[in-house]
Amino acid sequence: MSLKVDKVSSNKCFGGELSKYKFNSPALGGLEAQFNVFIPEVTKIHPAPVLYYLAGLTCNEDTGAWKGGFIRDAADEGIALVFADTSPRGAGVEDEDKDWDFGTGAGFYINATQTKFQKHYNMYDHIVKDLPDAITALGISLDLSRSSIFGHSMGGHGALSIYLLNLDKFLSASAFSAIFNPSNPECAWGKKAFSGYLNGGQEEGKAHDATELVRNAKGKNVHILADYGDADQFYKQKQLLPENFVTAAKEAGFDEQAVHVREHAGYDHSYYFISTFAPVHVKCESESKLSTSIDTRRLTLSNYL
Repeated sequence: MSLKVDKVSSNKCFGGELSKYKFNSPALGGLEAQFNVFIPEVTKIHPAPVLYYLAGLTCNEDTGAWKGGFIRDAADEGIALVFADTSPRGAGVEDEDKDWDFGTGAGFYINATQTKFQKHYNMYDHIVKDLPDAITALGISLDLSRSSIFGHSMGGHGALSIYLLNLDKFLSASAFSAIFNPSNPECAWGKKAFSGYLNGGQEEGKAHDATELVRNAKGKNVHILADYGDADQFYKQKQLLPENFVTAAKEAGFDEQAVHVREHAGYDHSYYFISTFAPVHVKCESESKLSTSIDTRRLTLSNYL
């Protein structure tokens, strides 16, 4: 059955249109969910490929659109952008609004198995199933067979893990300041999310840990770009752990054409960092969509490093 999706607002920008939509999300227990879509002008000629953006803790579907600074780049490349929310809203679960890094605004892009969260906190299914269904229901000129995904912080974790779990659905992934290894005991954010949402805690969380997933992706066609700054306070606090991800990727046999992680001196965790390097990410995602064949496509990241 097709979803009923309603337009909330619309603004013209960079020759295209940024629109906000709402619908009742099956994955979120029927709660109303909102998302933004930037539709580039090129859709007047042919369908545009799609790039999903997943935001971080405390953010929502507006954060990336307002602060990311990459709509212009997407317009130039003829790419549609889909901005998702970060959690269900108004679930009414006890203590969901107690902390800034758990519950509302912090769904961690997984499906909950803890009883009190499992009806509504299913952000993995919301991204992988509901949003494509909602876009299809809109009937707009987007080519979902050419989709990629990127994100920031918690959203970087979501982008990398969702990509690695769905290599048949996404052509590539990239991330800014990602939580690369959330099941690692050093990562407090991962420990809090996995122990709160999952019956099996961090052990169960390994199934959604990009470091574990890339290690197990040996022999597969993988295309990942990730950036972080060495002045990032959360990097210093061992929340991100990019070195573990790099080690796992190398152990799996991936070279820098397949998995490239870049450290940037002096940059922090903010959207100033994201907006600085977002054009490179959009350009790389654009190249990934020149071919619709996942098996034959090869990202030439070296062109943009």
